[in-house]
Amino acid sequence: MREIHCDLITQEIKNLCIEACCIQTPDIKKAFQKAHDTETSPLGKNILSTLIENGKIAETKMKPICQDTGMCVVFVEIGQDVHLVGGDFESAIQEGVAQGYMQGYLRKSVVNDPLFERKNTTNNTPAIIHTKIIPGDKIHLTVAAKGFGSENKSILKMLVPADGIQGVKKVFLEAVKLAGPNACPPMVLGVGIGGTMEMAAILAKKAAIRAIDSKNPDPNYAALEEELLQLANQTGVGPQGLGGITTAFGVNIEWYPTHIAGLPVAINVNCHAARHAHKEI
Repeated sequence: MREIHCDLITQEIKNLCIEACCIQTPDIKKAFQKAHDTETSPLGKNILSTLIENGKIAETKMKPICQDTGMCVVFVEIGQDVHLVGGDFESAIQEGVAQGYMQGYLRKSVVNDPLFERKNTTNNTPAIIHTKIIPGDKIHLTVAAKGFGSENKSILKMLVPADGIQGVKKVFLEAVKLAGPNACPPMVLGVGIGGTMEMAAILAKKAAIRAIDSKNPDPNYAALEEELLQLANQTGVGPQGLGGITTAFGVNIEWYPTHIAGLPVAINVNCHAARHAHKEI
């Protein structure tokens, strides 16, 4: 049994919030350079140059990549041999988010009531927390800063088995075209297939923050990832929606077994920054 103090979790979450909002991950940096080298639209190439420069300035000065520093989604994998001490686990995460957004001078975008009062909570909490128990004595923390220009363009459809792979492609293309310029393309697109309504959405969220230079371990899904990426880039939406061959940087798929009568499909849309950061404790 390994003891981990909740204060450490708070500290790491604070750091991850700031890192996610200010520093692009290596796979996104590589994708930008590749897109810049291959983009055929002069305007698209110019836009990519500007976005690359923006990312460099953000990292050098530790300033947000985008003014919408998002709503925090925290994925936690906690080892079953971990004993948490010194506080409440979820409260420690929420405190870390609050500290990160206050001390990092990140925009606070969360309202306390989604429908009626909509008053700002002033510290960007509460975050969304997804927790999974795993073997071992480590904790894996992933913070995703989810801006709503892209989040608002996400889609969930409850297909039936007869819709098949063509139905999945149709839903995917609907999401890409609906997102258009509003999701600040080039996009990173997470696709969740299977499970139940809520499981498909969580799978899509996890897929959207998976490294875009990774591949699904199942060759069938890996091939579908590549095909969907080609379909997205054939739409002509292009960088910032102004035309070109770079509409998406990557498409990741996560899947789960489902009911004999179902085929849930969720598309989670990320902007070009696809902001997230990871830490193992």
